Amino acid sequence: MKNDLDRYKYIFDEILTMTDDGFIVVDKEGIVTDINDQYCDFLGTSKEKAIGRSIKEIISNTKMIDIVKNAYREEGAIHKFADGETKESDNSFLLVSRSCVFNEKQEVIAGVAQVKFRLQTLDCAQKLMREYSELEFYKEEYNRITTNQYSFDGMIGSSKNFLDIKKTGMRAAKNLFPVLLTGETGTGKEVFARAIHNGSDRKNKPMVSINCGAIPSELLESELFGYEEGSFTGAKKGGKKGKFIQADGGTIFLDEIGDMPLDMQVKLLRVLQEKEVEKIGGTTPTSVDIRVIAATRRNLNEMVKEGRFREDLYYRLNVINIEMIPLRERKEDILIFANYFLNKINIEYRTSVTLSNEVKKCFQDYSWPGNIRELDNVIKSAYASCDEFIIQLTDLPAKMASSHKVNSFSGSDEKMLKNMVDSYECSIVKEVLRKCNWNCQLAANELGIHRSLLYKKMDKFGIKIKKSI
Repeated sequence: MKNDLDRYKYIFDEILTMTDDGFIVVDKEGIVTDINDQYCDFLGTSKEKAIGRSIKEIISNTKMIDIVKNAYREEGAIHKFADGETKESDNSFLLVSRSCVFNEKQEVIAGVAQVKFRLQTLDCAQKLMREYSELEFYKEEYNRITTNQYSFDGMIGSSKNFLDIKKTGMRAAKNLFPVLLTGETGTGKEVFARAIHNGSDRKNKPMVSINCGAIPSELLESELFGYEEGSFTGAKKGGKKGKFIQADGGTIFLDEIGDMPLDMQVKLLRVLQEKEVEKIGGTTPTSVDIRVIAATRRNLNEMVKEGRFREDLYYRLNVINIEMIPLRERKEDILIFANYFLNKINIEYRTSVTLSNEVKKCFQDYSWPGNIRELDNVIKSAYASCDEFIIQLTDLPAKMASSHKVNSFSGSDEKMLKNMVDSYECSIVKEVLRKCNWNCQLAANELGIHRSLLYKKMDKFGIKIKKSI
């Protein structure tokens, strides 16, 4: 028994030495039986002077005698020391937790107090505050960058028809009515949706997006509404929230809503009407507060007439309709977008590549069936292909370059015809070389000519072998 007591005494002493806190122990009469060096230093005393004396002789306004007498505990109390009872006069209060100690018969045998030194506690708090401030800084920077990227102020375009729909979007951001964005693929429907969200009172809440056409119909319900644990084979432990619950308080963006199956349209309509979601396998619905923005490339009006889209859901979603404008109908903005995308690449790779006048004219004349997304893709492809610091017509996809050349030439002059043929042939040769990663043998095989002839044509058209990047 004595060996056990000695062992625990050593352990207890080591703990009191390691800790940054102050500890003091008294018996049931209030006599100090142990105190660590940290507390002694704070009080300006020593173990030899403190142990064996009443705690009131060291800390005149102590509550430890009351603690052991009335058998209770308190945590996180602020203790103000009497004048002259601490080593430093300007450091006279601290945070303390006190408790009595019971034996196996529930009799009070001692009292113990733990103190948090003010400066050490302050250091910890300051460290945490610095880390918290740093996290808040990065959070604010992320929100600032994201908001600027997807805001009406940051939108590119100066054409009148675009400015008109921009005004409509800004008005939509001031209320919570459902918005339906329609128009061709690549016209920026999601960017517009995010701008509406970021311009609304819900900008500090999440905007959750889901592409209704990209998820198999059998999985769409669980993605939208979530599921409870064990509701079906393969359900993950703890279940899943679902997009609607994730977006609570914010905005949900239902992209390609026209691809949603009819059975899911019924369930979606119920959620929008009741403003509550029931998870798969759940028994209790969850209330949700969401703003709905939907988008589609399809003609929902025609789909309603054909019975492929519910009329009641259509009117529920189509409170504010914004028809996105294809790029070919905002020609003033084509070169603005082209220079914007090219400038981003130049900044990233520290270059100064520009567009030739012929390329600019080609961009203006092209119909852009893929809209802004296609323009972005063409700029990246042309940048990767250009030999010098200027993008030429031969750096563009063959279909664009050849179409532009055919439209540019007129008349039946033999020289003009030869120029047309040469230009078309040059664009084909360059396109095949690019496709074959500038491997001349592969390109010659693809063109069905001998490699030596390919070299002659490259020399004729001034095409240089370009290393892949």
